[in-house]
Amino acid sequence: MAEIIILEFQGIGKKEYDAVNKELGIDIAAGTGDWPTGLRLHWGGANDAGEFFVAEVWDSQDAQAAWMNGRLGAALGKVGVPAPVRVTWLDVLGEKRL
Repeated sequence: MAEIIILEFQGIGKKEYDAVNKELGIDIAAGTGDWPTGLRLHWGGANDAGEFFVAEVWDSQDAQAAWMNGRLGAALGKVGVPAPVRVTWLDVLGEKRL
């Protein structure tokens, strides 16, 4: 069963998000690049309070951990993105693509 991860960050925004994606060789707008194995969906965005969120659907927590402990973790460190202030995992109980 797929799983959802929601990462909440403080003190970052679109500039850092774009820099991490550039470091990874991923073009969010075009949907191109070297996306990780096991990632099904990805969203990134900020709210009015200055909090930045990334929400993703993964095949498994292990697939996300491999990505985080590999290329993503290195890119976050190189750009200077702090650790998320909150990480939430959710089981996908149902899915409907519209």
